[in-house]
Amino acid sequence: AVPGAAMLLRSLCLCLCLCCCPGCGLRLHEYLYFQVLSPGDIRYIFTATPAKDFGGVFNTRYDQIHLVPADPPEACGELNNGVFIQDQIALVERGGCSFLSKTRVIQEHGGRAVIIADNAYENDSFYIEMIQDSTRRTADIPALFLLGRDGYMIRRSLEQHGLPWAVISIPVNVTSIPTYEMMQPPWTFW
Repeated sequence: AVPGAAMLLRSLCLCLCLCCCPGCGLRLHEYLYFQVLSPGDIRYIFTATPAKDFGGVFNTRYDQIHLVPADPPEACGELNNGVFIQDQIALVERGGCSFLSKTRVIQEHGGRAVIIADNAYENDSFYIEMIQDSTRRTADIPALFLLGRDGYMIRRSLEQHGLPWAVISIPVNVTSIPTYEMMQPPWTFW
């Protein structure tokens, strides 16, 4: 297979869906891309998938916004670093409560979106479909699912550098980036 071919195909599908329905935002089985700008050792473009039936859509592009790991990582209740989540994007770990509950906790702390990484750190290819729980609650902020290996590598890099957050750009339009310039995580098959 040609490197980047799968990503190009995903990008074209995303572009077609958005062109056919401008203003509709992302829908089921679509991908959203974000790039870590800092720290430099993980300056890659990552792939995430939006929640199936809850949460908002990205109607705004953030060229530089903080990706703040939640403390505690599962974000099932009060956060120790909630003040840093305000107007930023939270990185949360799967487990302990429903995807919707995590999203609502981040929303209540003023987060603009939540990226929920799989708690299976070896997962580098299987996307979980995030669905609403049976509580009939709602959430207004976007919720994205991130592969476990990607979430682990981001958190590990922040810990190694002693940083409280990463700086990211989200969403990234990968159709405008030549394939040979695509900075993909070396541990992930695209």
